[in-house]
Amino acid sequence: MSPRPERPRRPGRPHLGPAFTNVFTANLSSSLGDGIARVAAPLLAVQLTDDPLLVSGIAAVALLPWLFFAIPAGILLDRIDRRRALALANGVRTALALVLVTLSATGTLTIWWLYAVVFLYGAFETVYDGAIRAVLPSIVAPRDLPRANSRIEAGELTVQNFLSAPLTSALFAVAVLIPLGVGALSYAVAFVLAFFLPAAAAGEHRTAPSDAVRVRWYRQTADGFRFIWASPMLRPLWLLSIVVGICFSAATATLVLYVLDELGVPEAWYGTFMLVGALGALLAAGVANPLKERFRAGPVMAVANLLTPTMLVVMGLVPVVPVAAVCLALSFGGTTVWNVLVMSLRQAAIPSRLLGRVHGTWRTLLWGAMPLGSFLGGLLARVDLTTPLIAGGGAAVLAGLLGFRFIAGLPNPEDTRPGL
Repeated sequence: MSPRPERPRRPGRPHLGPAFTNVFTANLSSSLGDGIARVAAPLLAVQLTDDPLLVSGIAAVALLPWLFFAIPAGILLDRIDRRRALALANGVRTALALVLVTLSATGTLTIWWLYAVVFLYGAFETVYDGAIRAVLPSIVAPRDLPRANSRIEAGELTVQNFLSAPLTSALFAVAVLIPLGVGALSYAVAFVLAFFLPAAAAGEHRTAPSDAVRVRWYRQTADGFRFIWASPMLRPLWLLSIVVGICFSAATATLVLYVLDELGVPEAWYGTFMLVGALGALLAAGVANPLKERFRAGPVMAVANLLTPTMLVVMGLVPVVPVAAVCLALSFGGTTVWNVLVMSLRQAAIPSRLLGRVHGTWRTLLWGAMPLGSFLGGLLARVDLTTPLIAGGGAAVLAGLLGFRFIAGLPNPEDTRPGL
């Protein structure tokens, strides 16, 4: 497939176009619903049971769909109009939110009903997440992908960390039904906006259909893996991401205990302390594209990949609140810069007809491996609460050093042709 021609841009004009404004607004609304759901689910679980195992199961149930549905969701996205996929995902999540409202209002909600709703939420989140990432390259020029992804990332961080969490907690204290109702409305707004996207957002696979759509869906489950493995750029980037992801999840698996017990932060202030990390991520989302324009994507990604784990190691070696706060902000910031640029690079390098399958495969094996890191981090924490940060962060630093030269040589998204 020949590369998409860059759309002309007026000098000095920062606007990314009405289609991006639609996607950005819809994603803000959907992110508000996601943030409310993530805070409300464990709060509801605590009201329904005092069994710690059942309460902790909410987090596990929320992640399970990524193991089971990310690849099927990717196949779906490469076969249908991606605008319909966005509408489907948010339409179903609106209905699920209303089911939760009804069960809560009638006093019939049980922990098992909550598990079922959370699992289905997660299943359709795989569709939404893949669709929103696949739509961007269809409506934004390759050169503008880092800027667009930065705004998407910044919007999600702002809504989920600085709006959803405190809003949900405050409204929950007034009445359970209020935040649940706001969540349903948020998904409904995103559902409606999907119908106002231009035809280009459907995806190039719809305007120029290939033989792939006539292949039975189950024969396409390995397409994403084959594409990644055949790419001299994506294969090592994917493997490195998996290794670093395992190390990062090991380092942060018991972060809450480190903050409360090792740093001595009062439980009431834990959320405020973690907002420092969210603030660092938000600021990083704003500078990711300027850094890429100044230094190129490869060198910025290579430094960000080292900065994140190095700060975790420093946190473990110097367990003092001010130092830990600065390290947390820099670590989360490095992660955000990496996420923005690696997503932009993948979007530019993957042909439109394969975006869903490759994204699903990337997410499945990367996120599927991270629970292993969490388990290892839990074992390391039995030695000392600083050990996961030092060991996990140190292993990620080593991986970053080994891959530094390769990452530093990566091109900018606009210099990457689909298929390379």
